[in-house]
Amino acid sequence: MSRKIIHCDCDCFYAAVEMREVPSYRYRPIAIGGAAHSRGVIATCNYPARKFGVHSAMASAQAIRACPELLILPGRMALYKAVSQQIMSIFKRYSTTIEPLSLDEAFIDVTDSPLFGGSATLIAQDIRSTVEAEVGITISAGVAPNKFIAKVASDWRKPNGLFVVKPSELDEFSARLCVTKIPGIGPVSAAKLAAHGIQNCADLRSFSELELEQKFGRMGQALATRRYGEDHRPVQTRRVRKSVSVENTYTQDLANIQACSDALSPLYTELLERWHKLSQDYEVAGVVVKLKFADFSQLTREQASVEINLDFFKTLLQTAFHSGLPQQQRQGVRLLGMGLKLKAPDSQQQLRLF
Repeated sequence: MSRKIIHCDCDCFYAAVEMREVPSYRYRPIAIGGAAHSRGVIATCNYPARKFGVHSAMASAQAIRACPELLILPGRMALYKAVSQQIMSIFKRYSTTIEPLSLDEAFIDVTDSPLFGGSATLIAQDIRSTVEAEVGITISAGVAPNKFIAKVASDWRKPNGLFVVKPSELDEFSARLCVTKIPGIGPVSAAKLAAHGIQNCADLRSFSELELEQKFGRMGQALATRRYGEDHRPVQTRRVRKSVSVENTYTQDLANIQACSDALSPLYTELLERWHKLSQDYEVAGVVVKLKFADFSQLTREQASVEINLDFFKTLLQTAFHSGLPQQQRQGVRLLGMGLKLKAPDSQQQLRLF
């Protein structure tokens, strides 16, 4: 069944809230993130800052070098959450089928809405104008027959834009999409696809589904579906978590594996606190460790597990640490993280923690 899905995405949300609070910020490059002197990282930035090449996940020191006039603000999460709740309450005026993805974006299913004669385009226009009038920030929106294309479309005319893909346009629109628009296709996967002459979804259509699975494994299954712009997932009113994690960026690099192992203990305590809040609704499916070195190269290792154990994390850390560059070439570790892969419980049996 063809659905009417709207994906709403606030434009540079944290920065937009700060510009609303201090109007003079609108005319200068600003970012939200950690301080440059403490090895902070940019969470987001406004569009004046982006003209200088500043972007999320960039080191704050690097951002300052790219844009000397950049103002980096520490961020006010309580304020952002309050604004997010205000926006989500506006969404609820248009539909009860809403799937929040984060504080600043959500899918809204308006398939059966009687508003505006059932026009998803007019509903999206009204949502955007209402949020701007009542909240003071702008939203970009994509309208499409499914979640995948709606999310792609919301990014098509950012900032403060609206893009609509009608069911009759789905095949043509999806054919010209770059493969990096498909969820899960990052730089490494894109390079692997490019080696087979695949740049966009039209290129994928020259392969059979079996060929894609043989060449790319499980990823091939997703490629076979998404190449035609298909996505049968419904909008989920209850979001299912897939992971929980913690990480820390250190003011001084962790020099060796022993320093990294020692640093796991406080992270483990924090991870357990987060896990306890979720343990009634989920089970553990695996554990993950993450290392980011001084040169910003990164390693992530995960392993299936149904239990949580600090020693298990330390063993996985050893594997990750020694699987990178040779010891004599390796730089210190600037960021260390650990996490749990989650799944919905198969039964009502309480999961053992240790």
